[in-house]
Amino acid sequence: MAVSRSTLVSVKWLKNMIASKSANHRILDASWHLPNTGRDAKTEFAEKHIPGASFFDIEECADKNTSVPHQCPSEDGFASYVGSLGINNETHVTVYDNNPKFALFSAQRVWWMFRLYGHSPSKISILEGGLPKWLSEGGEVTDKASDITPQSYKAVFEPSLVKNYEEIEENITKAAFVLVDARPAGRFQGTMPEPRNDTKPGCIPNSKNIPFYSLLNEEDRTMKSPEELKAIFKEAGIDIQKYFVTSCGTGISACVVALAAHMCGNDSVSVYDGAWTEWYHRAPAQLKLNVPKD
Repeated sequence: MAVSRSTLVSVKWLKNMIASKSANHRILDASWHLPNTGRDAKTEFAEKHIPGASFFDIEECADKNTSVPHQCPSEDGFASYVGSLGINNETHVTVYDNNPKFALFSAQRVWWMFRLYGHSPSKISILEGGLPKWLSEGGEVTDKASDITPQSYKAVFEPSLVKNYEEIEENITKAAFVLVDARPAGRFQGTMPEPRNDTKPGCIPNSKNIPFYSLLNEEDRTMKSPEELKAIFKEAGIDIQKYFVTSCGTGISACVVALAAHMCGNDSVSVYDGAWTEWYHRAPAQLKLNVPKD
């Protein structure tokens, strides 16, 4: 049975894909939770996951030589990690996560990472609604580990999709691009605490705020339509046809904005990987706005 493929896929699509017994399809549980939730995504995966899925550990597939959480690894690091999950360059990868409230919360980070390391965009999909929607629509789950045959993977880093601290700092004066922050408005405005105790809220000068959850439908656990997304970008003063950069706390929810831009036909958007957490700890005081005094 042939199964059509797109970026956001439904429970029905994934059920059909599993039923087709495609020889080169891998399912990844990319669940990740904020440090203040007390949840352990890896433990939860071991207890319950979609049959055939493997766990993609965002903290493990990362640069271990920096104190900033889950920064992108080297080409070799990414290639070795995904190869160990049975993925090669021709594998179609379907990613999901397990968030009780949002249609997607961390799966989009892994979708972006695959694009960052050269995987064909037509071979990486996100299960819209994640594990909760899978369960609500009768999907089976298991606690059994999947059999994995390691594969060889060739990663080709695409530098245009990511920005670093120096490039964001330079842009404050050059204004070559707009920076869009995906955190909740309270964290952006400095009125709501950050989820990490060593980081205060605030924002980068000249940045705009589009909370990631404003791009999602809570009721049916979907992403808003391209027409609705375009209206949100327009209201925030973002020209969706132009290049821009997105940020957040540590590069996770920023990828929701990148995904929304992709759904609107703009694949040029970059992610500031270090995001506000790196900025808060590196930038001088005058380049950190809305930070509470106490």
